[in-house]
Amino acid sequence: MSMAADDAIPPRELAGKLRPLPQLIFSSRWLQLPLYLGLIVAQGVYVILFLKELWHLVLGAVKFTEQEIMLVVLGLIDVVMISNLLTMVIVGGYETFVSRLELEKHPDQPEWLSHVNASVLKIKLAMAIIGISSIHLLRTFIYAGSLGKEGGPYTETGVMWQAIIHGLFVLSAIGIAYVERLGQMDHVKGKH
Repeated sequence: MSMAADDAIPPRELAGKLRPLPQLIFSSRWLQLPLYLGLIVAQGVYVILFLKELWHLVLGAVKFTEQEIMLVVLGLIDVVMISNLLTMVIVGGYETFVSRLELEKHPDQPEWLSHVNASVLKIKLAMAIIGISSIHLLRTFIYAGSLGKEGGPYTETGVMWQAIIHGLFVLSAIGIAYVERLGQMDHVKGKH
């Protein structure tokens, strides 16, 4: 007789029923906790970086050119997008791989967290990486264009490779989404 998913054994009762080796393997997921705590510290560092760049923008607002302001603002957006990526990894990863956060009734629960799984997390991370790469590429184009022919630290070859890498990020995200879609279609076919 098989058990339905709705009739799941409560975690405390299940923990006592596992043999020692499966219990050890299952408990090893808690080794990821220091990793997620470290990412929270890294996010704190990004907050400091954001405030530093924002202060730089405020102090230079009168003397900066429009392009300089745009570059600093793009840097701020970049920091925010990386911070969003960190939040997705911390919250989604912990919820998916370590333990439930039990936020179902919390008014601030992110909408995406209600249906997060490893597949959704992979696609969201790929999209976030594309967004971050887009900001970097835009900054490169603006910066290189404002320097004229000499290009500063950006060589023509460097800009080309950055654009190619960005294109590969986009293709990778499309590939991940396609593979996940195929997996969902196979799962649906298997139920019928």
